[in-house]
Amino acid sequence: MKKITKETYLKWYEDMLFWRKFEDKLAQVYINQKVRGFLHLYNGQEAVLAGALHAMDLEKDNMITAYRNHVQPIGMGVDPRKVMAELYGKATGTSQGLGGSMHIFSKEHRFFGGHGIVGGQIPLGAGIAFADKYFERDAVTLTYMGDGAVRQGSLHETFNMAMLWKLPVVFCCENNGYAMGTSVERTANHTEIWKLGLGYEMPSKPVDGMKPEVVAKEMDEAIQRARRGDGPTFLEIRTYRYRGHSMSDAQHYRTKEELAKKQEEDPITYVLHKIYENKWATEEEIKKIDQRVKDLVSECEKYAEESPFPETNVMYDSVYEQEDYPFLPHKL
Repeated sequence: MKKITKETYLKWYEDMLFWRKFEDKLAQVYINQKVRGFLHLYNGQEAVLAGALHAMDLEKDNMITAYRNHVQPIGMGVDPRKVMAELYGKATGTSQGLGGSMHIFSKEHRFFGGHGIVGGQIPLGAGIAFADKYFERDAVTLTYMGDGAVRQGSLHETFNMAMLWKLPVVFCCENNGYAMGTSVERTANHTEIWKLGLGYEMPSKPVDGMKPEVVAKEMDEAIQRARRGDGPTFLEIRTYRYRGHSMSDAQHYRTKEELAKKQEEDPITYVLHKIYENKWATEEEIKKIDQRVKDLVSECEKYAEESPFPETNVMYDSVYEQEDYPFLPHKL
């Protein structure tokens, strides 16, 4: 695994803080109705992404996830201004404003979404891995899902095929405690999600998802196993989200005391404490990082605000191949 150094922790702090503030801004503009539809925020889960990115080879590895997908493409290298513009529905967005919050994509950076169908991305991740194995591309695909998605039948079909064909894929369950508002205890007679992989003799384990160095270590082992041709791994990454499932979630299923207790494990605070503990940065240097983050968020907001909405014909051109499609209005 790549060495974890002072620079690693400083990068983790700046990246995770930016992801958090980026989404805080999205929540703010959502209330002002500048972002519409659903909005699922990642606050609290940032260490999962930070650790995974450290273990990945961003020149060739892939990532696919569910609809809580704003910061992952940024971590993979996508311009954050374009991500925010996509959420605004603007023409300069990653999908010309047609995908919105749940469907961020970047072929260039090997980020394959962003999927609104619960569990729908699981077999797709295995398919990407199959293609990489078939074409001998030496790439690994990280396939993320939530704790609710593991109840989908497609997960079991995918696990079976992935093990049968020894596909280069790492299945990652981000267990943030609640599938929308439903705990694991209410949907299954077990709470150890990682054990689902054992029925397929797939290497599986639970991972502390609030510490990026722990995620990095376990992810590195899984990625190297896949790259060697030894097949998939299933990791249950135990994390927590500090906001509701979406912006409309009243969060009646958990107490304020539970949330406050979990906020004591905030991965950003944890990393900052590590930096101060090891004297890797002064308070003044941290303030400069904080200001850079603030400035970049403002730049993203300005870019999204000033970008134009897409022309109406863009929507039709993206859906219909046949130019004289008979059901189109004659004047757009």
